Amino acid sequence: MGIKSFQGARRQQANATDTTPLKVSDYMTTNLITFTPDQTIESVMQSLIKNRISGGPVINDKNELIGIISEGDCIKQISESRYYNMPMQDKTIEKHMALNVETIDGNMNIFDAANKFLQAKRRRFPIVENGKLVGQISQKDVLKAAMALKGQNWK
Repeated sequence: MGIKSFQGARRQQANATDTTPLKVSDYMTTNLITFTPDQTIESVMQSLIKNRISGGPVINDKNELIGIISEGDCIKQISESRYYNMPMQDKTIEKHMALNVETIDGNMNIFDAANKFLQAKRRRFPIVENGKLVGQISQKDVLKAAMALKGQNWK
């Protein structure tokens, strides 16, 4: 008499790394809310609040990334405006946006992107291809990717 297995029939484990998307471009947001350098700080703040976002890319008329504006940039302007008792109605974001924007390659592995988030302490990275803005990956997008891949082999 042989030994019986009580584990049931063995399922053949699929090779998840072959078909599972692991690139940044598979999880990035492509329908972006963008800003232009001539927009007023007030209109940017209204857009951030309305769309429940914490910042966004600033592009020129050729869809080229020229900066990033964030809630922090707007708060800094509010603080300076109050300190100097100057209205900020007509102030544009051109002088207040971050100019040296770090980007991520859309072909980067999603887990390498997660590591880059930890090192850079950023909330979002734009993705640029051929000089044009094509998308943005956020920390939340990385979390969504991890949940979609939950229980699979992460090699």
